[in-house]
Amino acid sequence: MEDWFSISDVDQVDTPALIVYPQRAKYNLDLLKTHIDNVDRLRPHVKTHKCKEVALLNIEAGINKFKCATIAEAEMLGMCKAKDVLLAYQPIGPKINRLISLIRQYPDTKYSCLIDSLVSAQNINTVAVSSELSIDVYIDINVGMNRSGIHPHEALALYEQSSKLSNLNVVGLHAYDGHIHDVDLDIRTQRCNESFAPVEELIVQLTDAGFNPVTIAGGTPTFPIHAKRKDVECSPGTFIYWDEGYGKACKEQEFLPAALVISRVVSLPDETRICADLGHKSIASENTLDKRVIFLNAPELKPVGHSEEHLVLEAGAGHTYKIGDLLYGLPYHICPTVALYERAITIEDKKVAGEWKTIARDRKINI
Repeated sequence: MEDWFSISDVDQVDTPALIVYPQRAKYNLDLLKTHIDNVDRLRPHVKTHKCKEVALLNIEAGINKFKCATIAEAEMLGMCKAKDVLLAYQPIGPKINRLISLIRQYPDTKYSCLIDSLVSAQNINTVAVSSELSIDVYIDINVGMNRSGIHPHEALALYEQSSKLSNLNVVGLHAYDGHIHDVDLDIRTQRCNESFAPVEELIVQLTDAGFNPVTIAGGTPTFPIHAKRKDVECSPGTFIYWDEGYGKACKEQEFLPAALVISRVVSLPDETRICADLGHKSIASENTLDKRVIFLNAPELKPVGHSEEHLVLEAGAGHTYKIGDLLYGLPYHICPTVALYERAITIEDKKVAGEWKTIARDRKINI
């Protein structure tokens, strides 16, 4: 049976390289929409692809709301004329002025950001006043990840205090539960529901106080859980390209791998080991060696050493690998892997079709 990933004219592609299969990305978009009752409840995170072409695929699919983590990602979405963009980050220092510049430069896009403290709210409001602009904000809720956000029982006061600031418009709540990624869906669901319960209580309190908060919740692992909540916007991101990590952890989500890294064997250091040109600079390396990449055409290879430009693999005695052999690697974590490449080579009908620039991998595009 013919594999789906091989490239007939791969000899023209230097390695290491990031390759993307657009038809599979489109399939993932279509599948995503079947997992929710209303496409308006989708707010995908663009951190995975950081690419205008993929953002436009989302827009063509009827998705008008997005989430991002950097000013560059927010600007990329402005360049695509996305209608609604949440900077899922609390802007501090110069980032506030950059956000103001985005709002002015891209009037077709409604921008918002996160806050989790009154000090930040006041600082943003001060800049907004001087700029004669009103800024939409969401209260960032800490639901157990303990990375950012305010605890739910403290959020009502912050919501009320921030709503009194002249140039802030408090839109709602943001609750990211990235710490919940159990393989067992029942356990994941239970943990997700437990972490979200205080947010539901907060929503009732806010409603009783006369507010009408919009709630944005979850990422990829908890997407199918939050998708069942009729009044919650969902923010999966990795679905568009998928990867080995989520493929193993979230088997209930049948997205297809749509992006790979290709590498060539560059050395045969001893009788059992081979070396490929897939170093730290070419594959996400935050995990242990066994959780960085799996080679679709050589799943038996085991990483045993990794440095900036080299990946040493145990091939076993009597292996037949040769210098120049091509390896098709599925990253364990695709999001930071994509950020290592300035462009992705697109593959259509098993041939090189073009390239997509990873334009938002930079910290700055124009603003």
